[in-house]
Amino acid sequence: MITALISRNCRQVARAKHRWLATQAPMPIVLGIRREDKNRWERRVALTPAHVKRLIRETGARVLVQPSNTRIFNNSSFERAGAVIEEDLAKADAILGIKEVPIDKLIPNKTYMLFSHTHKGQAYNMDSLREFLGRNIRLIDYELMTDQQGKRLVLFGTHAGYAGMIDGLHGLGQRLLALGYNSPLIHMGQAHVYPNLECVATKLRHVADIISDQGLPDAFAPMVFTFTGAGNVTRGARAIFDRLPHDNITVDELPKIVADRFNPRYKNRLLALQVSAQDYVERISGGAYDRAEYREFPDRYRSVFAQKIAPYTTMLVNGIYWESRYPRLMTTKDLADIQRRRELKSRMLAIADISCDIGGSLEFMSHASTIDSPFFYVDAVNNVEHKDIEKPGVQINSIDNLPTELPFEASKHFGDSLYPYAKALALGNLSDPVLSRAVICQGGKLEAPHAHLEKNLEAAHGIRVADTRRKRVLLVGSGMVSQPLVDYLARSRDTDITVASNNLDEARSLACQFPNTQAMQLDISDTRGLDTSVRGSDVVVSLIPAPLHPQLADAAIRNGRHMVTASYISPEMELLDRRARDASVTILNEIGLDPGIDHCSAMKVIDEAKARGATVRSFISWCGGLTAPECSANELGYKFSWSPRGVLTAGLNAAKFKINKLERNISSGSLFAHKFGRVPLFPGFAFEGLANRDSLQYADIYGLKLSDMDTMFRGTLRYRGFAEILDALHELGFLSLDKASIRMTPLEFLASAINLEQGQFDLPQIAHALATRLNTSPTSPLIARLLVAFSEFGMLDPNQQAVHAPTHLDFMSHILQSSLKFGRGERDMVCLFHEFGIEEPCGKYNVHTSSLVAYGDAESGETAMARTVGVPAAIATRLLLEGRIHTKGVIRPTIGEVYEPLLERLAHTGMHFAESTKHGAHHSLQQTMAWN
Repeated sequence: MITALISRNCRQVARAKHRWLATQAPMPIVLGIRREDKNRWERRVALTPAHVKRLIRETGARVLVQPSNTRIFNNSSFERAGAVIEEDLAKADAILGIKEVPIDKLIPNKTYMLFSHTHKGQAYNMDSLREFLGRNIRLIDYELMTDQQGKRLVLFGTHAGYAGMIDGLHGLGQRLLALGYNSPLIHMGQAHVYPNLECVATKLRHVADIISDQGLPDAFAPMVFTFTGAGNVTRGARAIFDRLPHDNITVDELPKIVADRFNPRYKNRLLALQVSAQDYVERISGGAYDRAEYREFPDRYRSVFAQKIAPYTTMLVNGIYWESRYPRLMTTKDLADIQRRRELKSRMLAIADISCDIGGSLEFMSHASTIDSPFFYVDAVNNVEHKDIEKPGVQINSIDNLPTELPFEASKHFGDSLYPYAKALALGNLSDPVLSRAVICQGGKLEAPHAHLEKNLEAAHGIRVADTRRKRVLLVGSGMVSQPLVDYLARSRDTDITVASNNLDEARSLACQFPNTQAMQLDISDTRGLDTSVRGSDVVVSLIPAPLHPQLADAAIRNGRHMVTASYISPEMELLDRRARDASVTILNEIGLDPGIDHCSAMKVIDEAKARGATVRSFISWCGGLTAPECSANELGYKFSWSPRGVLTAGLNAAKFKINKLERNISSGSLFAHKFGRVPLFPGFAFEGLANRDSLQYADIYGLKLSDMDTMFRGTLRYRGFAEILDALHELGFLSLDKASIRMTPLEFLASAINLEQGQFDLPQIAHALATRLNTSPTSPLIARLLVAFSEFGMLDPNQQAVHAPTHLDFMSHILQSSLKFGRGERDMVCLFHEFGIEEPCGKYNVHTSSLVAYGDAESGETAMARTVGVPAAIATRLLLEGRIHTKGVIRPTIGEVYEPLLERLAHTGMHFAESTKHGAHHSLQQTMAWN
């Protein structure tokens, strides 16, 4: 009661102070500077320590700075300036940042100042704008800080131009080398490798000297650099380019220059072509270009850039501001037409798209690239986009945060221009005309100049358009489930994946198969290294052994990152629920096969039944990872695609369930002896089954009332005969987890277990010893099956190598893994089957089934198990990246916002649940499952 009252009072104070910012006389407020988290390269800051020191001195404001280990200015430099290093910016009244803030990190009732990328109605950020409105946030956008003439006052444009041109020269040098030509540009590095612009200037002088001395490749002469735009971006690009030996030319000179391409003057000089709209658009109906008409009626014009300029251009440096009402500079068809012409193979080699307008003035510019992976290639003729520098295609550099490659000077320049308005904000002076013009929304409403965005919000309502910002996934673990997971995620061009493992070779082997994927070594016991890796991601996926999940989840919560895992929620994981909710973090567990899509498919049917007023009276769920029937020719009817240890230990679990109104309990170690000998799901499969742990708890998890149910059961499928062999192994002590430190051959291990002396290894003696241990006859069918099984396991072969294992179960696991693995051309199978007994509102009893059968790919070697675990986990990761899952805490996929989109996307991958309904309880498995 007291806690709730305090919380309510705090919220009221926050809202009152938020209102006061706009209504009262100026006085100092608490200003927060957030840690940039768009990607690990984002090292800029809105105000430098020098700006903060001056601000505190001149206003008396208190400044809180979120700690960061990647920011260009370290934490101590801000502390020396008088700021307080503080993780929680909820104590601040106004918060300054650079790039967009993840929705789940927006703090209600605050003033935010940043680049929101919403004022043009960008579809991918309408969800963010909706949250700004819903959380009563005042949004001030740097892009809208203008003077009375509309000229922008606070921007990074020049530094974007610097970095974009540096990267463009670097990329062109690499591209020329890939085409078989050395050039002076090969000596240019990417912008971020230079400590400052002075170092860049030194490098450019060296390159200029080499151009003057050694010249440029003859095959590409003359090298024409075409610049579009006339703003800060292009001015920055020209400031870099102009340090190289060059001549300025005009569009009219292009045909003559190229016709004279072998003129010696082009050997040691680059050519710069600055173009504007009048150079590359023409009136469709003929007549002269009219600037005023073009701006008012752009539909009367078309672009002729592809015909007049592109065929002469070596590298396009694009810096124009483009809106959809204007004609595109180039279409994909335009590019294809140029690439088809053999005589133009040395033209349109590269594009530095500094404006980074996705699908904008350049239709084929499909996505933003990254500092890690700055270039991609578009082969428009074959409609292919790739990253192979040696294959056909125009090289595109479209990094969307270029200034962060020059973070020191960019931050200083930006802070200098921002300071007067940050000072006004710190004093609570929101009547400052520059600030007031830059407000997009406040008080839960759009400001009048932005009221038109209501249409964009309505158009985006219920639709989430893919965010063009790079998304980062940290995958911890590189086992066999990892491959289909990475495969799915890597299909999204906006996602960078880091595979982290204690086995670096294994991680590299996986990462090298996919684009935008890298490998790294990670020791999760190294807290500092773990935090750094987690903090550099948006979502963490844990595919390491289940006991380690809580440790990784703790790091995810500590660093404010969501996490996905396919394992059951352990008691240790459950203890993290409150901390995760407090940190607005989602830890999504049990999202593989079983547990995982079994939850999803079950909840779909259960929620649909509840919605129509029906009652679920019975729930039976069977799931199994099996060998495909044609590959099951061994006594176990089973093969292992990964370590058998999990299969063996699962047989040691206790189980409880309810069937035909009776609750049953199976004690630990008795599971194989109490099998369901006949599970008639499909006529073509001879299944038996084992109860799976505590089925009764799932009544509560699934929102069912156990007392209203006749049956609540979850089980594991196997082919008939499996449990008999495993029960015998258990009776022989082969599944013991007692510490033993065994080092012997498989035959010696068998002999030791059944008390045979050395030299007594013939089959009759082994059969007799087995029968004695198992209290049966040496001629019984069980003994015959065991002898065949031990032969298949290699345990009767005296030439086998010795095995070292800590327990009997681990020894047996090693034997099974080596002897019952899938061979070339073999495949596995997964079967998931739910049955629901549903009493409809009219009193009718229906038996509804939902089933999925999936097979591995014998040709590629991908297993059905890996796919049905990895792909659901990948889809869940994608949903978190897209902001579709809002529930926080330690959760399962039993809520509609998770299972509905997940099942829909799963169906698109070919994993579709077949559903059917029969009338009458006599159709239920309750009547036909045979239990020992």
